[in-house]
Amino acid sequence: MKKYFQPEIETMPVEEIKKLQSERLVKQVAYVYANNKYYKKLMDEKGVKPEDIQGIEDLHKLPFLTKNDLREAYPYGLLSRPLKDCVRIQSTSGTTGRRVVAFYTQHDIDLWEECCARALVAAGGTDEDVVQVCYGYGLFTGGPGLNGGSHKLGSLTLPMSSGNTERQIQFMRDLNATILCCTPSYAAYIGEKLHEMGFTPDDINLKAGIFGAEPWTEEMRRDIEQKLGIKAYDIYGLTEISGPGVSFECEEQTGMHINEDHFIAEIIDPETGEVLPEGSEGELVFTSITKEAFPLLRYRTRDLCVLSRKQCSCGRTHIKMCKPKGRSDDMLIIRGVNVFPSQIETVLLKEGYTPNYQILVDRINNEDTFEINVELSQEQYAKLQDDDLAFDKAEKKLVGAMVGMLGIRPRIHLLAPHSVVRSEGKAVRVVDKRKLHD
Repeated sequence: MKKYFQPEIETMPVEEIKKLQSERLVKQVAYVYANNKYYKKLMDEKGVKPEDIQGIEDLHKLPFLTKNDLREAYPYGLLSRPLKDCVRIQSTSGTTGRRVVAFYTQHDIDLWEECCARALVAAGGTDEDVVQVCYGYGLFTGGPGLNGGSHKLGSLTLPMSSGNTERQIQFMRDLNATILCCTPSYAAYIGEKLHEMGFTPDDINLKAGIFGAEPWTEEMRRDIEQKLGIKAYDIYGLTEISGPGVSFECEEQTGMHINEDHFIAEIIDPETGEVLPEGSEGELVFTSITKEAFPLLRYRTRDLCVLSRKQCSCGRTHIKMCKPKGRSDDMLIIRGVNVFPSQIETVLLKEGYTPNYQILVDRINNEDTFEINVELSQEQYAKLQDDDLAFDKAEKKLVGAMVGMLGIRPRIHLLAPHSVVRSEGKAVRVVDKRKLHD
């Protein structure tokens, strides 16, 4: 079975990777300085010239870029190639502020799709597989990225997009799909729907899934694997950097290999911006060293994680990032306590509940309220619906588990199946009404 899509790159000795990164970084900084007025201004303000960057050891001298910069420069301010050289845009959902629009030359798309093909091969994909892509298409990067990666690999591609889950399952069964690509929350929903339709994992041909675009826990991974009878792999990316395929899991599943021939990763202290040593937890920063149209230098992702160069049994030499442990900007502070949604999901799945939940935060009389709506499975609801005592006992037990994890007491509401609104794209996990009063 094919183990690597581009073996000479994916298994390149670390010193050669660093040398390649240095060469590409020097060229990229000079290119961006000459072609991007917005970033040139940031460099000038910091007193940095292209000749100050002689290799990756000088990367820390460059200014950071943030999402606010991207919004301020919208739409064309960070474009580094003439518009006639660009063949596509992708965009974030734009849930806050202006949309972030990223531009691509054909060369950019080719490299991005190669990164996604690497991820598919790492999950066991070959040209004999049938890849069902249920990420959204259009402006969202998920669908186009994995679609292109599947084409590069030579797999039969089912460009399903999300939604119409019964049809998804029909195509999955009729065309013997072997690899599923979608958000983890949608994968869990497909597994749930499969069960409702009277099927088991034995009735489908899936062997692997590549899931990303939203946070998910190891408990949710095991839940999806059990529901669909597959091995579930993580993939990471950002529209701003290219899309999915910036990093991906291999068979070892102890972190995601970053495609270091295209991206340089750093971990910084989110408060001070200081670069932290390998193994430290902090905010992930990426520099694009091969992109033409929209090359971002030192882009702050706001994702909190750890980098590791520990030797991997798969043979890949590119540095690994752990699954993001949260975000420096989506952390909830409730009554002075830091709360991440991923912590809540961990507790729910450990306690045997479904991953369908919603966190409700409000501020009443200057005091934070904290509630969690948790949807019961059909079996759980059947057992508890006519037994108020058992219902109360279950809620209290779950509250205790939450306090143990979070150090703060939420109100728990156990709800009937399908009470929590489903999302067939990204799940909306948090409703923070306190923002309405700002």
